[in-house]
Amino acid sequence: MLRINNIKMPINHNDDDLKKAVENMLDINKKEFKSFEITGQAIDARNKNNIIYVYSVDIALINEDKYKDLHNVRKMEKSEYIVEKVELKNRKRPVIVGSGPSGLFAALILAEAGLKPIIIEQGKKVEERQKDVYNFFKDGKFNKYSNVQFGEGGAGTFSDGKLTTNTNNFRMQKVYSEFILAGAEKKISYMSKPHVGTDKLIGIMKNIRKKIEDLGGEYRFQNKLVSITYENSKITEAIIEILSDKSDTEDEIHNEIYKIDTDIVILAIGHSSRDTFYMLNEKNIKMERKIFSVGVRIEHKQSMINHSQYGKFADKLPAAEYKLSVKSENGRGVYTFCMCPGGVVVPAASEEGRLVVNGMSYSKRNLENANSAILVNVYPDDFGEGGVLAGIEFQRKLEEKAFELGGSDYKAPVQLFGDFVKNIKTKKLGKVKPSYAKGYKFANLNECFPDYINISLKEGIQLMDRKIKGFADYDAVLSAVESRSSSPVKIPRNEKFFSNIDGIIPCGEGAGYAGGIMSAAVDGIKCAEAVIEYYKNISK
Repeated sequence: MLRINNIKMPINHNDDDLKKAVENMLDINKKEFKSFEITGQAIDARNKNNIIYVYSVDIALINEDKYKDLHNVRKMEKSEYIVEKVELKNRKRPVIVGSGPSGLFAALILAEAGLKPIIIEQGKKVEERQKDVYNFFKDGKFNKYSNVQFGEGGAGTFSDGKLTTNTNNFRMQKVYSEFILAGAEKKISYMSKPHVGTDKLIGIMKNIRKKIEDLGGEYRFQNKLVSITYENSKITEAIIEILSDKSDTEDEIHNEIYKIDTDIVILAIGHSSRDTFYMLNEKNIKMERKIFSVGVRIEHKQSMINHSQYGKFADKLPAAEYKLSVKSENGRGVYTFCMCPGGVVVPAASEEGRLVVNGMSYSKRNLENANSAILVNVYPDDFGEGGVLAGIEFQRKLEEKAFELGGSDYKAPVQLFGDFVKNIKTKKLGKVKPSYAKGYKFANLNECFPDYINISLKEGIQLMDRKIKGFADYDAVLSAVESRSSSPVKIPRNEKFFSNIDGIIPCGEGAGYAGGIMSAAVDGIKCAEAVIEYYKNISK
């Protein structure tokens, strides 16, 4: 197999054109091809007068040796991720808490290994969760166990399905291939910034769940981990509460409690499982404060972003993205996160009386606005007193203030950026209309944040305007509060992936080991590999 890099193509081309370009580069006849596969695709927009696509392809030829030393050509060997099989026999089944990306892929690998994992999820299966989420968007009631944060697929299901990551790990191909087998387009395996889209993720989650169940895995939805038991620093039981349909609305509910005997609990709990963090802290599971970020969502016209990124080719290319990072004078990093082209801002609360916003795009990315989180670094020293979980209380205070500024009914408090700079409450909109589904209320977002965050946001957005002209436009719409970009704690793990309690495996974003769908999925695979090694060792 040969990999050919840096193949430049005009905007208007098709796969046949690409294959012809490779034939011309190598001066070969198409009859010499045994296989042809696209492995990389990116848009090079550095020269706005000549925007091009840049490809990598893998080809197999009848006679490869005479081409392997050419410029931009190198020999490749295809590899496949292989799951090692382990016999469960009469041993206790592993338990996975959470069915977001890390829990999902930990469950898949363990199921493929033959270990029949039990997946505990306090939320609902994705098709039922979808109904609750969209009902809430349409001014329905809030469900604290079935929302944008909680339920099958995790928080990433109702975002954009971004599969980007800053790391290059061989396990990534396993993630891509499973998404493709479950219904995603093949192009996610080679796009430079792959995404699936919320509308497609619903079906993909269902299909991967079915595969796990067919392999012996067991899902238990509306089941919540409420405690653990351990002896001699080794896990022995997971204590589970079966949630009733009334559990999200009434205080005095007496739900059934049961226990699972187990040697392994993978904690793939996500960054918003605050009840679980508090329980783990009470059970003396070691945790640490960590840096995280808070801020706002900013909305612009997608057409403005397209023009800024692509110039005269704006109408001929997919919806443009951006990723920006600057440093304010006070030394804090300010950066964009989870940019959603042609998307909407959505209600993402997971607790009553607290407001959180997030971004979401569908697969076509064809709606009027672009939105992105604008985040400011927050450090452990900023939290003040309060122990290891002080960061959660810091988040809660911001979310409570945002809820109040929005009218205390889950409407978003919004403000024009120009008014935010002037520290005055917005009275009317400009050319950008907020996309937040539950409605909005004009507010002064300076009241939501400490001064150091307000200062950083204002300066940071204005610095970003140097990179995208119009980014700091007066009419850009801000909504608050974006507080769930990452976990406020880290749960340390050793070389066996165990916490300070043997058998408890902190995993994914909630434990501080990931930052997005892709990195969380990869960490889930790593944790599953550690579990497989554990079962192999105890069978010796």
